[in-house]
Amino acid sequence: MFANLTDKFQTIFKKIKNKGKLNENDIKNYLHEIRIALLEADVNYKVVKKFINSLHEKIQQEKISESLTPAQQIIKIVNGEITYTLGSKQNDIRMNLAPPTIIMLVGLQGTGKTTTAVKIANYFRKKGHFPLLIATDIYRPAAIEQLQVLGEKSDLPVFSMGRNESAVNIVKAAINYSSKKNHDMLIIDTAGRLHIDDKLMDELQEIDKNIPLQEELLIVDAMAGQDAVNSAKVFCDKIKVSGIILTKLDGDTRGGVALSLKTVLGVPIKFIGTGEKVDNFEPFHPERMASRILGMGDVLTLIEKVETAYDMDELKKIDKKIKDHNFDLNDFYLQLKRIKDVGSVDQIMDMVPGFNNLKNRIDVTKLGDTEGELKKVEAIISSMTVEERENPSIINGGRRKRISRGSGTQLSDINRLLKQFNQIKEMFKKGSKQKNFSFN
Repeated sequence: MFANLTDKFQTIFKKIKNKGKLNENDIKNYLHEIRIALLEADVNYKVVKKFINSLHEKIQQEKISESLTPAQQIIKIVNGEITYTLGSKQNDIRMNLAPPTIIMLVGLQGTGKTTTAVKIANYFRKKGHFPLLIATDIYRPAAIEQLQVLGEKSDLPVFSMGRNESAVNIVKAAINYSSKKNHDMLIIDTAGRLHIDDKLMDELQEIDKNIPLQEELLIVDAMAGQDAVNSAKVFCDKIKVSGIILTKLDGDTRGGVALSLKTVLGVPIKFIGTGEKVDNFEPFHPERMASRILGMGDVLTLIEKVETAYDMDELKKIDKKIKDHNFDLNDFYLQLKRIKDVGSVDQIMDMVPGFNNLKNRIDVTKLGDTEGELKKVEAIISSMTVEERENPSIINGGRRKRISRGSGTQLSDINRLLKQFNQIKEMFKKGSKQKNFSFN
């Protein structure tokens, strides 16, 4: 997510730092480089033009050319401008004072709408709500069955009436049903299309007209580029879209969609999907995302994710072991399992300030990313003696061969595991030293 754009911003800021004092021509050149970086990231050209003009105006107001610390000031101004472009502040879901709160999800096929319905239901269940998923896609083959399977997998209830009722009647029936079952949040998974057509819009407008909706959230695929922005604009012109959920931000995306939506549509991004798992879903914080884009980390989001995966007593024990230099391979294996709940190692390192360069030097491609890798790690650690697990530095060539035979793995697997152990130990140690990253 935003990897190329982050690298380019980091390169530009490094040039500014090395330059020292800046003159007007320097500022003009750096603004040109920022403009090119944004365009190459597929940011809407009108948004880029507005961004650069505003940036130039603020740089002039701050009299950067006369400053003794121009790099720090420019980074601060760019960070503020990106935050503003992304929407300035987090936007929460509007809750109905008299439950249920009714949320309609809309979007084209392939954007992840049905999966997102389950994710948002799971998100609010964790916050103490009792959500009900409503299947109204009566056109796409197996659409209702897909929602039912995903709902059952996450232990979330799904209301459906087959394919012979209109979407409006299905929702009305679901509202009556929810009052008897005490559901306080209804999430409507609507029909999608491969393209926008009158039939799709007529159905959405019919629901909008007859159902008291609190939110109409548009699902946008971050990987679709500016085509996604254009499609989103048509939805916003036809129905009262109140917010955006941006999906597939874990994919190979340049980030231009996220930076374009708020300015082009005038509608805030409310949530983002960051992976395939039901828990890979989080509120959108413009200031935190701006910090990530500039390579400055996002410690607040990391702490929130960690606190969800761990309880506080466990966090304190880990923190103490790291500070006392007692973090061993037993802890390492447990943390690999926990890390999977927090996010990929790559995602975590993006959230820790100062880890961008370190990430490029660490092999994270096989660091507990799959169940198979975790089983292999478990087999290797299980083949070690208690002393070896507690003090991995004693594992010499002979011990490695014995562990390899006992675990049914290659010597290269043993070597990689020990290397990764030292790397993640360094990551936890550095993370615990970050401001506000102590759990005591």
